[in-house]
Amino acid sequence: MLMSDHNLSDSTLPVRVVALYRFTPFEDCEAIRGPLAKLCCSLGIKGILLLAHEGINGTIAGSDEAMDKVLEHIRALPGCADLEIKESRAAELPFLRMKVRVKKEIVTMGVPGVDPRAIVGTYVDPAEWNDLISDPDTILIDTRNDYEVAVGTFQGAIDPQIATFREFPDWFRAKRDELAAQGRKPKVAMFCTGGIRCEKSTAFAKAEGVEDVFHLKGGILKYLETIPEDKSLWEGECFVFDQRVTVKHGLKQGKYSVCHACRRPVSDEDKASPLYEEGVSCPSCHDERTEAQRRRYADREQQTRLAARRGTHHLGPAE
Repeated sequence: MLMSDHNLSDSTLPVRVVALYRFTPFEDCEAIRGPLAKLCCSLGIKGILLLAHEGINGTIAGSDEAMDKVLEHIRALPGCADLEIKESRAAELPFLRMKVRVKKEIVTMGVPGVDPRAIVGTYVDPAEWNDLISDPDTILIDTRNDYEVAVGTFQGAIDPQIATFREFPDWFRAKRDELAAQGRKPKVAMFCTGGIRCEKSTAFAKAEGVEDVFHLKGGILKYLETIPEDKSLWEGECFVFDQRVTVKHGLKQGKYSVCHACRRPVSDEDKASPLYEEGVSCPSCHDERTEAQRRRYADREQQTRLAARRGTHHLGPAE
């Protein structure tokens, strides 16, 4: 887990972290991937970017000057002039390397034909979100994975208890049928970390025939950035997919660390469990792994510690 430099204010932390996405048709992802990866690496940018025929998604970090150049490059890609971004600061680079990958989807739902460019829910700005979700007629749904929800969520939100976003469509259909059996015509509000999963989940809900569908514009990150804590309906922290692990109001780094075996967040309470061994297992994943896997993780953890003492990073096998 990265430790913030308490001698610096959030605005003066040296690393700029940018979460970004854009749904736009890319004809040749490989032609985009090469120059983008080369530019990021040449500027010392770290993180991960996903490319697919439906667009771009990812989180990257680096200096302000380097980030300006990369964002200029991305915004020049077809359809990316209005790139959606969320920014925060960090004391250190929250990634160890740079990856630019070509995938089938930039956020994997697994439902053919879902296109947020054609149909999507109504965007709700963070300033208006509290009024919407405080309405007793609104059904509030957290579209994130179960381990993300466990760290924090909005008051009154339904947790679908899904392990991956692929499970969301089946859960939503079952929930919709349950509401229909009760004679309810739902007004549905959805949210996720940065907004991209809700682009697909609300498009899916609309395609399934649900008319009143809303989602939090800019996601939880924009809400935590702009809504004062004393007016917030958010409880807990927000899981992010980098070495900061979680952020809280003002996008300040949270208190969680991460299990290097399963990449789930780990609390101080988890660390006190007999099932927790740093770099090897945590209460969430201990029973999911074999003894052979745990031995392999223990060896990797030892190599990581040796590398840290040498002042280098142990990245493991190249992907």
